[in-house]
Amino acid sequence: MSKQIQIENKIVNKGHPALSATAREIKKDEFGTAKLNAVIKLMKEQLKSQDDGVAIAAPQVGESIRLFVVSPLAFHGNQKDSQTIFINPKIIKSSKDKKHMLEGCLSVRWLYGEVERSKQVMIESYDEHGKLHVRGAGGLMAQIFQHEIDHLNGILFDSKATNLQDMPPESEVNIK
Repeated sequence: MSKQIQIENKIVNKGHPALSATAREIKKDEFGTAKLNAVIKLMKEQLKSQDDGVAIAAPQVGESIRLFVVSPLAFHGNQKDSQTIFINPKIIKSSKDKKHMLEGCLSVRWLYGEVERSKQVMIESYDEHGKLHVRGAGGLMAQIFQHEIDHLNGILFDSKATNLQDMPPESEVNIK
C-alpha cells in the first residue's frame, strides 16, 4: 500500500509559517523520491501559472525545504545547459559591488520595491539528480539567486526593500 502524497496546491501568501522559517536542507536520500519530485512538479506548475514569475522557492508552496526553481523564461531563450532546479543552494561568493534593483514576489502580490543586491554572485547547488553544480551569475540571474535564497532563509523581500509601492495589474482597460 503506497502513501498518499499530500501537497498544498497553491502559492502561499505572506503570513504563512513556511515563509518566515529557515528551510531545512534536503538529505541525499530524498533525491529522486516521489515526495521531492511531487514538490518540484507543483513548483513548476505554480510558476508556469504566473505570467510575471521568474522563480519560486519551496516555502512559497508551503514546503520548508531548501529548493527553488527558475523559469526557463529567465534564461532569455538560452536554454543550453541551463539548470532550472536548485537544491540546497549556497552563495559561495558575491561581489562587493551592489545595485538597487526593483523586485516583487509571488507571495507578496503586487507590492514592489528596491532591494540592494550584489551585482554578481556564485552559488553551489544540486540538481534533482544529486549532481553538484557551481554557477556564477550577474544581472537578473544574480538577483533571482539572492531573492530565492532569502526565501529559504525565511526572509521576504519587503523586509529589505525601500520605496515600496502597491502596483496591482489593471483589471480592465478602457478603450475609447
